[in-house]
Amino acid sequence: MDATKPAEAPDSARRYKAYAETHQALIEAAVRLISEKGVEALSVAGLARAIGMNRTTVYYHFGSREALLEAVASWSSEQLARAFDPHESQRNRIDFIARFVLDNPDLIKLWIDQFIAAGDIRDRYPKWDELVAGTGESLGPEVDAEVYCTILLAGAIVGPRVFRNSVRPDLSEDEIVARFRAEHQRILRRDSLLRE
Repeated sequence: MDATKPAEAPDSARRYKAYAETHQALIEAAVRLISEKGVEALSVAGLARAIGMNRTTVYYHFGSREALLEAVASWSSEQLARAFDPHESQRNRIDFIARFVLDNPDLIKLWIDQFIAAGDIRDRYPKWDELVAGTGESLGPEVDAEVYCTILLAGAIVGPRVFRNSVRPDLSEDEIVARFRAEHQRILRRDSLLRE
């Protein structure tokens, strides 16, 4: 046996890696389909056709359309959670959320449905307790930190779409992002929450 040659991964590890890669590729393809054609157009069979894969394989990964939509909603939540990376500036985080919301309207609809559904928010938004605790510490006991965070989050997720669709459809994405960033930062500065 050659000591310099790395040992091969066991078959089960290779199979899991292939499964995980296929699973992720299916989710990303579903995201593209939703972005192009809307959530109503997504089906397991349509996804299989779009990526040239056997429908049985897609069903193996997602037993139903609902399971596929759940995976896509989870993926979009993970993308939005990236906006709360403490290593990024608040400016970059605010911009990331606004752009994601503007660029992915059907994903945001799906995410909002999940966000307002019954159940514990921590299951869909794992940094919730951290956000509320930090906000409560900064603002003090006279402010209801849970309600305050709910208002901020709802405004960040719904606001850019409402603004683009109903208030100022004439503005470019960059102009909308800049205006939301400025106002969001003003609110955070007013409430002593801005960390630049």
